[in-house]
Amino acid sequence: MRYFPTWKIWIVVLVSVLGLAFAAPNLLSRDLARDLPTWLPHKQVSLGLDLSGGAHLLLQIDEAAWREGRLAWLEGNVRRTLRGERIGVRVIGGDDDHRQFALRNVDDADAAARELDGLADDFTITVDETGTIIAAFTEEGLEAGLGDAIERTLEVLRGRIDPDGVLEPVITRQGRDRILVQVPGVDDTRVLRSRLGQTAKLTFHLVDQDTSIAAAEAGQLPVGSVLMPGREQPGQNHVLRAEILVTGESLESAAASFDQGRPVVAFSFDGVGAARFCDVTTENVGRLLAIVLDGVVISAPRINGPICQGSGIITGSFTVFETQELALLLRAGALPVPLTVVEERTVGPTLGADSIEAGKVAAAVSFAAVIVFMIACYGTLGAFANVALITNLILLMGLLSLLQATLTLPGIAGIVLTVGMAVDANVLIFERIREEMRHGRTILNAVETGFRRAMTTILDANITTAVAAFLLFFLGSGPVRGFGATLAIGILTSMFTAMLLTRLLTHLWLARFRPKALGI
Repeated sequence: MRYFPTWKIWIVVLVSVLGLAFAAPNLLSRDLARDLPTWLPHKQVSLGLDLSGGAHLLLQIDEAAWREGRLAWLEGNVRRTLRGERIGVRVIGGDDDHRQFALRNVDDADAAARELDGLADDFTITVDETGTIIAAFTEEGLEAGLGDAIERTLEVLRGRIDPDGVLEPVITRQGRDRILVQVPGVDDTRVLRSRLGQTAKLTFHLVDQDTSIAAAEAGQLPVGSVLMPGREQPGQNHVLRAEILVTGESLESAAASFDQGRPVVAFSFDGVGAARFCDVTTENVGRLLAIVLDGVVISAPRINGPICQGSGIITGSFTVFETQELALLLRAGALPVPLTVVEERTVGPTLGADSIEAGKVAAAVSFAAVIVFMIACYGTLGAFANVALITNLILLMGLLSLLQATLTLPGIAGIVLTVGMAVDANVLIFERIREEMRHGRTILNAVETGFRRAMTTILDANITTAVAAFLLFFLGSGPVRGFGATLAIGILTSMFTAMLLTRLLTHLWLARFRPKALGI
């Protein structure tokens, strides 16, 4: 306490000033804050759906499309499994519950039954003596598979809506096949609806250069090829090989970028995807490789050589906004099942007006009580603690504004808890100083010893709380995550103000006035 390094003083001053600068826009109206120059802090803390209202969407999964996709997966696996054993098979019928196959050689029935046994847990597969294979959904498998698809859809939607984990949307399953999405602070649902409705299934196919587009459009499409529309030239179709060479599931990252001044999406594969992409480009040098998103050909560049670095770009007639949206969709992953919007509306706050008013009253009363209590019990040191408490809240609001966090009722609870922890840290320090004074130490020694010895207790308390906050953030969702995020940020700011700001103020006071007594 006899010496407070100059660099620490500058850190305290700089952090406090920055916190005030980033928190200040919250005192302005939203229109005024939006009009501030971009080089000035202008971001504000958004209010959650329970305080300010937002967008309400009710989505329904396309169960028929999911069944069709699952049955298509089954078809491919049956063909590949039997082809590996040189057993010929063809599809002869089916509906949305089953597929029916016929063996080309009836004598292969026993071998086919052995190979297909246990191929898929959600299907029963039977092979009769006539060489007919029937694969049908089981009731349990259908429900389990649909439930798994919805759970994965929830995670993808959360990644698209709230990639940073601070917006606190409500994304929950309703009934058998519906999903409720509530996003705070959204007035126009068009962008949100577009982001949620796009499946974002990315696939790579070889272009069928042996079949003309005119012949394919006339119905002369060879087996193993498909006709898909193009994006760059609307109305023009492409003939592609149906086999999917690489999928977007192998993507590791995607980001908006520029290539020769054009907006593009840069992507990179994981280890498995990079190896597969390397093999495909090595084996097909000189051919056209189509990049397909949701059944639309984005581009079809020529493979000029093996691409084995595991990365590439998606080009097209994109705007900057479109590349940003596409990169976000690809990072979040493809929807396991298509969605349709069955209800859409903008909702007002459910508790907002009353909660905000009650919060203002509670904050004013509690702050006044804390300030009076600290000054009454600890005198000048209590005043320093009050300064640190106010600074703590400013820093907390500044960080929440910088991160564009959304404040909800659970978040307010986290702030209240942070205030209590910030005061508690100073109380521990001051009580330790009192104890040292009772043992006959001088003022300087008592203050120095009090701050040093109280730090261990403060660190223990804050670290254990921080562990709980991080677990709430990483394992929770929605409001629970918001509470954890606010609490974690509050712990950092309270540690800063208790360990540095209060200590700096006490140091400056003792060095300037050299009091004979502390008044505590």
